[in-house]
Amino acid sequence: MIFRTMKKYSPKPLFVERMKILLKEDFEDYQKILEKEPVKSIRVNTLKISPEKLKIKLEKKGWKIKQPWKNYSEVMIVESDLLPGELGRAIEHLLGYYYIQKLASMLPVIALQPKPNEIILDLCAAPGSKTTQIAAEMKNTGTIIANELSLGRLKILASNLGRCGATNTITTRKDGRVLCKKFREENFRFDKIILDAPCSGEGTLRSTPATYLMWNINTIKRLSRIQKQLFESAFEILKIGGEIIYSTCTHAPEENEEVVDYILEKFGDKIRIEEVKLPVKCRQGLTGWAGGDYNPQVEKSCRIYPQDNNTEGFFIAKFRRVK
Repeated sequence: MIFRTMKKYSPKPLFVERMKILLKEDFEDYQKILEKEPVKSIRVNTLKISPEKLKIKLEKKGWKIKQPWKNYSEVMIVESDLLPGELGRAIEHLLGYYYIQKLASMLPVIALQPKPNEIILDLCAAPGSKTTQIAAEMKNTGTIIANELSLGRLKILASNLGRCGATNTITTRKDGRVLCKKFREENFRFDKIILDAPCSGEGTLRSTPATYLMWNINTIKRLSRIQKQLFESAFEILKIGGEIIYSTCTHAPEENEEVVDYILEKFGDKIRIEEVKLPVKCRQGLTGWAGGDYNPQVEKSCRIYPQDNNTEGFFIAKFRRVK
């Protein structure tokens, strides 16, 4: 069995070894799905058009549209063969009627369940897929603080917010840890926070095979430290009863379950991990890795694998502040 694009990108032996340990007998299915092109998925921007109306418009263009998740009509897959770049050049996209977004990338906001008039922090917001999704769920009410450290990515975020008509959003440019400290000093608290953390991107290999080249175990360990610090900072500015979603697009336990375990230990009875209900197959979080054991509650996390759902790979955990 070989990986797709093997001629250009070869997985490093340590990566293969780790994935075999994680997946065991499912490793071969995982290899097979990586050879296949990812589905072309879009999310209807309900701030501008209804799913029903957009579906009619796209089908008139000759596009075959599938809505894979029963209770989420805004999620669509374009099953037609399109020209390269056609999805992004379509007038419906330029007008902000839909956002090109991977299926797995939509799941953290579905888990967060934003409500109108809430105050929500998107701590690592660029390029804006989740921010615009939150704005649509909130119907442009309440307030979203969308933060991004990189100036280049912040410009992309601002562009996507404008195209999608998200008017309830304030953008900030800060290291997430510094921003949270500032909010804490001002005694400002959020109803909900989404921390889609910077990660090693192992789950994106189908769409970004170059991740093979960048993969490095030392990077994983460095990112794990940053992720823990970001979560600690974010939790301090969450209201009592408020919810926080922690998500990554990687499979590495150091960036996923290890972070969850650390947080449960750090905040003790102030925090509770909750079940995640999503319209895809979720595998339980690991209760141990590399000879170490995690808090049994880590099982409530959700591992999303490409071969289970024909998506990218993702990890999602949901928490509530109880004290």
